[in-house]
Amino acid sequence: MRSRSDYRTRLEHYVWLVNNSILCHQNPVTGLLPASLEHKDAWVRDNVYGILAVWGLGLAYRKVSDRDEDKAKSYEFEQSVVKLMRGLLRCMMRQAEKVEKFKYSQSPSDALHAKYSSTTCEAVVKDSDWGHLQIDATSLFLLFLAQMTASGLHIIFSLDEVNFIQNLVFYIETAYKVADFGIWERGDKTNRGIPELNASSVGMAKAALEAVDELDLFGAKGGPESVIHVLSDEVQHCQSILNSMLPRASNSKEIDSSLLTVISFPAFAVDNRKLISVTKQQIIEKLQGRYGCCRFLRDGYKTPREDSKRPYYEPAELKHFENIECEWPVFWAYMVLDGLFSGNTLQVEEYREALERVAIKGENGVSWLPELYTVPEDKVMDEEYKNPHTVDRVASGKMPHIWGQSLYILGGLLAEGLLAPEEIDPMNRRFAASFKPDVVVQVAILAETKEIYDMLTKKGIHVQSIPDIHPIRVQPARILSHIYARLGRNNRLRLSGRPYRHMGIIGTSKLYIIRDEIFVFTPQFIDQNQFYLALDNRMIVEMLRTYFTYLCVYWRMTGQPTVTFPVSQNMLTVDKKNIDPAVLSTLRKMQDGYFGGARIQTGTLSEFFVTSCCTRLCFMDEGSDGEESNIWLESLHDLERKSAFEDELASYLKQLLESTKPKSNLLPTTKKTGLNRFRAAVQTTQEHVSLMNKAKGFDVENVTMYLPTKLLTSSQPRISLVYEANPSQQSNKDLVMLETNLNLPKTEGGLINWNDVVQQLKDTSRLDLQVEILYVLYTVKGIDWDTNLDGVAGRTVRVLLSELYLKTGLTRRWGLIRYIAGMLKMKVEELDEACTSLLSHQKHLTVGLPPEPRERTISSLDLVRKFAMAIEIIVYLAMYIKTQPKMFAEMFRLRIGLIIQVMTSELTNSLNCSADEATESLMSMSPYYLRKLLFHILSGKEFRLGQSGEYLPISPVCLCPVAGCFSAVSSTETRLEGFMKIKEGGNERESFKSDISEAIVVQETNAYDSRQGQWLRRRRLDGALNRVPVGFYQKIWKILQKCRGLSIEGVILPSSTTEEMTPGEIKFAVQVETVLNRVSQPEYRQLLVEAILVLTLLADKDVASIGGIIEVERIVTQHLMLAPSGRFGTMTYLLKACAMYVKEFLPSGACSLQ
Repeated sequence: MRSRSDYRTRLEHYVWLVNNSILCHQNPVTGLLPASLEHKDAWVRDNVYGILAVWGLGLAYRKVSDRDEDKAKSYEFEQSVVKLMRGLLRCMMRQAEKVEKFKYSQSPSDALHAKYSSTTCEAVVKDSDWGHLQIDATSLFLLFLAQMTASGLHIIFSLDEVNFIQNLVFYIETAYKVADFGIWERGDKTNRGIPELNASSVGMAKAALEAVDELDLFGAKGGPESVIHVLSDEVQHCQSILNSMLPRASNSKEIDSSLLTVISFPAFAVDNRKLISVTKQQIIEKLQGRYGCCRFLRDGYKTPREDSKRPYYEPAELKHFENIECEWPVFWAYMVLDGLFSGNTLQVEEYREALERVAIKGENGVSWLPELYTVPEDKVMDEEYKNPHTVDRVASGKMPHIWGQSLYILGGLLAEGLLAPEEIDPMNRRFAASFKPDVVVQVAILAETKEIYDMLTKKGIHVQSIPDIHPIRVQPARILSHIYARLGRNNRLRLSGRPYRHMGIIGTSKLYIIRDEIFVFTPQFIDQNQFYLALDNRMIVEMLRTYFTYLCVYWRMTGQPTVTFPVSQNMLTVDKKNIDPAVLSTLRKMQDGYFGGARIQTGTLSEFFVTSCCTRLCFMDEGSDGEESNIWLESLHDLERKSAFEDELASYLKQLLESTKPKSNLLPTTKKTGLNRFRAAVQTTQEHVSLMNKAKGFDVENVTMYLPTKLLTSSQPRISLVYEANPSQQSNKDLVMLETNLNLPKTEGGLINWNDVVQQLKDTSRLDLQVEILYVLYTVKGIDWDTNLDGVAGRTVRVLLSELYLKTGLTRRWGLIRYIAGMLKMKVEELDEACTSLLSHQKHLTVGLPPEPRERTISSLDLVRKFAMAIEIIVYLAMYIKTQPKMFAEMFRLRIGLIIQVMTSELTNSLNCSADEATESLMSMSPYYLRKLLFHILSGKEFRLGQSGEYLPISPVCLCPVAGCFSAVSSTETRLEGFMKIKEGGNERESFKSDISEAIVVQETNAYDSRQGQWLRRRRLDGALNRVPVGFYQKIWKILQKCRGLSIEGVILPSSTTEEMTPGEIKFAVQVETVLNRVSQPEYRQLLVEAILVLTLLADKDVASIGGIIEVERIVTQHLMLAPSGRFGTMTYLLKACAMYVKEFLPSGACSLQ
């Protein structure tokens, strides 16, 4: 054990090293560290990393502070850290208006600056002159603000600063969907200022959010008001996206050394040990050299071939940087720290020795770590290109590189035992990948009414009624979203708090204490006021199953998740006498303790209070200065007509709840008198004024959004289908058909009599006829045309459609529901989040049919329903990608139009009906069965659709889960096995016997045969889903290196693409997909994929070239002409066709084709 004298001796060495290489550069006024002696700008990221060695030295001196001298040194170093962190805070608070704008715009022009003046804390570069949007830099500041505060430093001094930090949390919490310029400030590696989603930014943001959650910024001297709150769902979004990206770094970088900061110190953001190992191994294999690691493949920064006069690279220029990328020693410092935290002694020794070899000794004996090592210009062409990593490199860039120097010193302190890992990681982030106990989902079942309570009790279900849970209060999830909108508000800094966003399942699985009242919130997906999916009880059950699985995977909070599940009137049978069988079965399974792969514990909310995760929302408390109390008292005067015993919070929540419900505009049966209408108007006005005053009392932004408004008002969604602004320009085809079917009344001149049409609408009692009549009015007159039904103004087509939507919802007629929803342009509130989830998982999303562009207006009779169905499918895809991301492997583009098309095709074959009947069946299918059909298409499994005797071919289809209906046969895996067998040259070709005509002809049979047309079906499915074999794009990259390009449908994928992109880039995969998606037929597209895959076999051979521009469609055509009815399988003739096409380029000694 080292003696105190030895301990102090080693510390004094590091004090001397820190003073002469880091603190000597710190500005005495602002506390910031300039980049170098020549560059006085202070980068946020470099400053945080640069001060870590000083922080570590201060912590090390705490342990020997038995002498006043040692106490003074510890205090001096710690205050230097505080000074720098507060300097950065001052810089960012000067740009508080940018934080406020960015929360809503997420635009690079509104981002916080990445660097500031080290002497004045002012901005040094204009918004548009630098890639300022760097989420990882802001996240790194927050991460170490949390770590340093937990270690005992006091950095935050006031509540204004607390509110600003809370808004910085909002600034980074959507990092999983924000494309930024990344840790290298370049964005896309072409250096053209194109931001992209970076795994390093997402991972650092995830770590920062976890670190600051429930952190008291005043430390031991704080209270509830200084606690930071983080929405757990945003953290898990970051984790999900991060796991889906790794080991890729971004779209343009297949691997990046910056990922070391994510998988290890300081973020420790990944909890999957296998993913950590794979990412680390790829960095070592692809990026490590003799002097460090290069940042990413084809990085041109500071290389001899880089043109410093241009701020960007030409696409083909990137090839010139291959194998001569600069190597950065700083990444070896990360490897030392990684070994120290993981307990890998050999790794620590190896990389410490390597760092000593590349460190440069200064004149005063200080070891300086240079920024990078580069290849001498005179040895690039002759030696390094021919034999990579053989030329001795020279140090270049900043000297010392304060970022690397600090980590180098910190690693030394830890390696020599002067500092312990837990001291610089007091929040224990290093245990992120440690074993975690199983999650048990606690479920409290509530009955909406006394009748439902009695029904459930008779069935043996333990349930509570609303009065039973008093004093606990239950509210829907949307109320929690409104409450959180007040978090972080600060009028003096002009910060509005958290933007209104929907609450996820994790957020609603906690208990909340608001003004000493306990609140629980029901999940968002069972809110029937939002979209018609919640009208399907089986769909509610499936969504519940999905979210239970999600909770088991992503729950990381202290305590167990608690889900409040209300059983409402809509969960009863049609006669309202019993609980829906699907709901009842689910309740029984939950009561048995297991449902959907999750462990369940049912009970009462009072029982769960001790074991649940509970959060106190102190920002809802009255202000200490009395200002809010006065506002509250004034607002109470507007509520005098309400119960005097009803507290203001309950009143506000009640009004807010009522205001966010859709108001039913029922078709009128009686007329109100003028006096009654006047009284109703006065009552409504008073309620509006009261609610606005109450909302203002809560300092809630956009008060008008809480006023009673029609839910179904038309709005332009952020990501939506293309539709005509004026539906009256619709083609007459559908209108003529409806005129014939409906016998619309006409005038003597042959024109439609619209007054009689309105009367016909009033007289009919059939919902389907009402919908069709309203469609005619919608098409010709427009959705806002006033029908003046019953002589009352304001009865527009929109109002009547909204009423019909409510009626059809009660009857569960899904075809009509989708029809009306399409005309109303209804958009599920989760649509934006669903699209974001898909896009953030690097999936391109297109709506419509190929080839691109082929957008069609959403106003024809058929497309109106497909509008609603497309929204449904997007939501289902987002649900699956969250819980089963592996199902989307090797699928880079999701084409909704083709997915709907192939679903119709599946029904045509399964039900043995016409395409029109299959379309009607699909449109009439309940959301539950539609989601189930989508799942089996995505999974690539063989299945059949059973049909109950009471259903006609054009009626809603019932997917019968009968034994033997579903067989697990993956089309992609089966075909890959076949490719491998052919490649090995065995006698396995007989197993691929298939009628060649299946490639282009649809076999129509009277009975569905599981074997007839199976290869056609598989190709159609894979083609529609854009599913390709594993490693497909990397193999195409190899082909392009041996030819001039691939031609598909006249579109050429040139070989020059390989000069710009590496084989593992998503950008390259997207480029290939763009060419393939010119093909409109899914099965033909898949044949082209198979032909290309056969070509890749030649790329692995020792063949210098396989031709110029290879026309892939010619190979497919040749393959079809070889043996239209041959006895061999498809692959036999594809192989032969490929060999014939490239025969002249094959080696002369090759075997002749038989």
